[in-house]
Amino acid sequence: MTQSGPTRVAVYLDFDNIVISRYDQVHGRSSFQRDRANGLEKDRLKLATVDIGAVIDFASSFGTLVLTRAYADWSAHVNAAYHSQLVGRAVDLVQLFPAVNYSNKNGADIRLAVDAVEDMFRLPDLTHVVIVGGDSDYIALAQRCKRLGRYVVGIGVAGASSRSLAAACDEFVTYDALPGIPTVEATGPKTGKRGKRTTASAPDDEPAPADPQAAATGLLERALRIAQEKDDDEWLHNSEVKAQMKRMDPSFSEKSLGFKSFSDFLRSRSDLVDLDESSTTRMVRLHSDNPA
Repeated sequence: MTQSGPTRVAVYLDFDNIVISRYDQVHGRSSFQRDRANGLEKDRLKLATVDIGAVIDFASSFGTLVLTRAYADWSAHVNAAYHSQLVGRAVDLVQLFPAVNYSNKNGADIRLAVDAVEDMFRLPDLTHVVIVGGDSDYIALAQRCKRLGRYVVGIGVAGASSRSLAAACDEFVTYDALPGIPTVEATGPKTGKRGKRTTASAPDDEPAPADPQAAATGLLERALRIAQEKDDDEWLHNSEVKAQMKRMDPSFSEKSLGFKSFSDFLRSRSDLVDLDESSTTRMVRLHSDNPA
């Protein structure tokens, strides 16, 4: 699909997924299921409140929002509490059948996927699809959207998002890394470097993730070597390097690693790279002590 006009964005929120995942992230793995059996306390729900406005604002950065849908059982109290916030942002609330078991966060998958594919054929001018939900079940949907020429953005909660889904998207960000989302102290998972929350647990179908700082360093080195091999230039624009890193790993985000900017991230890797900041165009290369 050739993008010759303005960008037009469709947003699909697996609402149970994002709300339950955020709750488990803040209070510990499987906390939602346990607490629901004993009655969800108002204070604990408040600590894990999802800022829907931040999600929609981020989605709008890609272009004009032409439709935004949220899928859930809206008769459930935990979801109904978001009603005014969602309606205030013109979100279409899609009612699902009440879930028998809230430990199953995948009730919206089929309906959301069917609607998204139908919308792409019904609205051929859609350029971007934003999927809010980290389930690996959305991999096939992300791949289908890309085959149909759409730019796919995934948003999921750290520790509850499939890395395979992230790889299937053009871009994947964690809820925690969205602008305007404050860092909160988790009562379950431990916190790590720079006050950022470390990943509580990976989805059950995937192995535990490697150290994110070490993984980012390895990603940076590979991106630099690939770019230098391709262009045969020693110095590269830092924006070009970041773009290559995002192509290799759509979930990469310097902010989720605790850095305010990509330049800050590069400065922290001074043993690996040289950064030239003598002009407004920052350039980067592999450190001279790191042979190609």
